[in-house]
Amino acid sequence: MTDGRALLELSNIVKRFPGVLALDRVSFDVRAGEVHALLGENGAGKSTLIKIISGVYQPDEGHINFSGNTVRFNTPAAAQNNGIATIYQELLLYPELSVAENIFMGHAPKTRFGTIDWRAMRSLAREQLASLDIYDLDVNQQVGSLSVGNRQRVEIAKALSQDARVLIMDEPTAALTGADVERLFRIVRLLRERGVGVIYISHRLEEIFELADRVTVLRDGACVGTSQVIDTTEDDLINRMVGRTIEDLYPKQLSRIGEPVLEIESLSRPPLTRNVSLTLRRGEILGLAGLVGSGRSELAQTLFGITPAQSGCIKVNGVECLIDSPAAAIKLGIAYVPEDRSTQGLIKPMSIRENISMAVLKEISNGNLINHLAERELAQKNINQFRIRTSGMEQKVEKLSGGNQQKVVLGKWMASAPDVLIMDEPTRGIDVGAKAEIHRTMSELACRGMAVLMISSELPEIMGMSDTIAVMREGRLVASFTRGDATQEQIAAAMMSGSRSESDEGLVDSNSTKGAAA
Repeated sequence: MTDGRALLELSNIVKRFPGVLALDRVSFDVRAGEVHALLGENGAGKSTLIKIISGVYQPDEGHINFSGNTVRFNTPAAAQNNGIATIYQELLLYPELSVAENIFMGHAPKTRFGTIDWRAMRSLAREQLASLDIYDLDVNQQVGSLSVGNRQRVEIAKALSQDARVLIMDEPTAALTGADVERLFRIVRLLRERGVGVIYISHRLEEIFELADRVTVLRDGACVGTSQVIDTTEDDLINRMVGRTIEDLYPKQLSRIGEPVLEIESLSRPPLTRNVSLTLRRGEILGLAGLVGSGRSELAQTLFGITPAQSGCIKVNGVECLIDSPAAAIKLGIAYVPEDRSTQGLIKPMSIRENISMAVLKEISNGNLINHLAERELAQKNINQFRIRTSGMEQKVEKLSGGNQQKVVLGKWMASAPDVLIMDEPTRGIDVGAKAEIHRTMSELACRGMAVLMISSELPEIMGMSDTIAVMREGRLVASFTRGDATQEQIAAAMMSGSRSESDEGLVDSNSTKGAAA
């Protein structure tokens, strides 16, 4: 545990880029044996600060003290040689190589003849994993065959094999399942007990209260406070990050809920869509809750024609329809914002303009020629409507923050003027300020008469934004609630209660969901 002395200390750090003051006299420290959380919206300066610590950038002003000495890390290798390791959200591993080879990449043990000592490397790799209480990984296994959680554990073992004394973890749980998150937390606590200083960056505030000892908040490149986690609250942290209270995160407007737009009856595509019936009405936000693997995303993909239903009925605006492809769904006025926006929702090397026009190229083209004036007008309209923070419509989408990328996906689909908007994990991986903007946009769309199906793993989001809440488990709809009647305890109980038998199939049917939506 921490002895109160700073292991790494940054004082009055200033970093400028052309036209931008990225860090404005930021002071920050981490102690041996503590987890120090670093919070802030996208663009607050977190990434710049950790790149200075890890030697990617050098500060324009200020100084860094490490283990009692003033230092300057001119390269990432210099930071690593001094015991500072960074685990980025995009893991830096070689998928074709084994676990052992990745752990000792660049510093493999050698024989007396100067060649790699493969036996010693495998033995040391096992010892390194065992030191983290990891006994279920085969050091000979190819890293590319591992789950994201296991690859992350290899990355941590790799960092510690170089005697890391400070470990920087950038959004480490963004792509992890619940079980992987718990394994990661155990490793972080183990490192803390061994005196390693951990800098922990996350948008998930509940993780901060579970893991961190202290928390520092950045806003607009400046430090707005450091405090003991035990002495602060979630509302206080949100207010420091974005200048808004927690109530402002869910700016739900009451909309007029009208006639049914999308009706599904006994829809099935086993194993994860089984006899599902529900009704989505104009002006309604229907929140779909459930654990990972409950079938929520699979239902969305079936409704959008990615994995067409094998049985059951889909009606759009009262007319029975066959949705056997995304093209068919789009023609019927259904839009789908997928869970993985990076690979399924956007073409990241392309510009904002090109991404936004993608769903309506036929409408803005004359034969085979795109009307670029119409395309630019459409892009600018959506940039303004969704408040996309960008240098211009020609900016590459890959250069945008997660929240602004999500707005581009929304802009792309709004250009097609859909009647139904399906949003799968609409705020995953984005900061609290961007979350509030996405929620505001969702609410405004519902008020204009759009029907929104929102899938989310976050119960506060489900409760804060939904008019009707439906719960899925094992591919079936198992419960539904009106906004006023739902509690977190009721929803969680429905999500996690025991398996139902085949004879129970259809227990929650269109009657219960239609009644809830009415």
